[in-house]
Amino acid sequence: MTDSLFPPVAFLWPALAVASAGEMASAFAHELAHLAAPDEAEATVPEPLWTTANAVVLELSTMRLRDFSAGAEDGACLVCAPFALHCANVTDFATGHSLVETLRANGLARLLVTDWRTATPEMRFMSIDTYLADLNVAVDELGGKADLIGLCQGGWLALAYAARFPAKVSKLVLAGAPVDIAAGRSPLSTLAADVPLSVFDALVEFGRGRMLGSRLLEQLGPRPPDAESIGRTLQLAAGTAPERRHALEMSFERWYAATVDLPGTYYLQVVEWLFKQNRLAEGRFVALGRRIDLAQVRTPMFLVAADDDELVAPEQIFATERRVGTAPHDVEKATAPGGHLSLFMGATTLARTWPQVGRWLTA
Repeated sequence: MTDSLFPPVAFLWPALAVASAGEMASAFAHELAHLAAPDEAEATVPEPLWTTANAVVLELSTMRLRDFSAGAEDGACLVCAPFALHCANVTDFATGHSLVETLRANGLARLLVTDWRTATPEMRFMSIDTYLADLNVAVDELGGKADLIGLCQGGWLALAYAARFPAKVSKLVLAGAPVDIAAGRSPLSTLAADVPLSVFDALVEFGRGRMLGSRLLEQLGPRPPDAESIGRTLQLAAGTAPERRHALEMSFERWYAATVDLPGTYYLQVVEWLFKQNRLAEGRFVALGRRIDLAQVRTPMFLVAADDDELVAPEQIFATERRVGTAPHDVEKATAPGGHLSLFMGATTLARTWPQVGRWLTA
């Protein structure tokens, strides 16, 4: 079960098994040759279902800005959702498994979420700068300053934004975010380091300029998650009623199948700049024309990691504390039980860890 910018490791196994980079690319091309080319008229991605009532308050090229507020005018909090394999409604999956629900219950009255659009063919050249620019427009829409909560791939984006526009971020929460890739190893970062960039180029070329989430999941990804793995991810209690458990399993399978496509330019920049070259952590990342120095970030910060995260090693997010200029007494940290997706959907994590974050944000 993955929610990452990279295809499952099993997909790349024929390539990983060969000796040289050239042979790896050749083996990978051989695997692609057995696949049908993307359809000219692709199936429409079903509109994701949201649990909590909301309104779309801004339509941008990269996102719909969804407002879950309960009437407050000040103190906006913007959740920068993951933009990877699955839809942004990972933030509002189901009652009892909704980060939006938890944050609202813990005092965040003005709450919004970036609902990233799946990439159309016309979006294939959109870059990291495109997403940062639209994130800036969203913050301006909220009055020019906000708290940011960055989840997974949305975490490094939120951190880059805070470094580029420090006066526009009041507080910053990063959860399961790959920031300093060199600080630890995970299957995801190992895959990114070991596989030549030409392999990822081939994936984008196969998608005619995009990284096609649906094709990867349909033809090359793992089988749909079973009931046991869904129960672990959602952290279902042993006494959960069978009807409730079955309904959640069905909802999870629908969510898991609803993938998003990524612009090829954006995807390859993330692979090379973030995962291969570690530019953001090491001060070599350029955002909207300016080199990013994390030492200039002095925003109060809360870092959250999963103790059994299969995608982002806890060290990769906790190392953020050493890279930024935030005073040590302004940095909070927490480790939650479970794997990567449990950070955002797990009942235990939502009940124990995120209320701490909510209280910290509203303090």
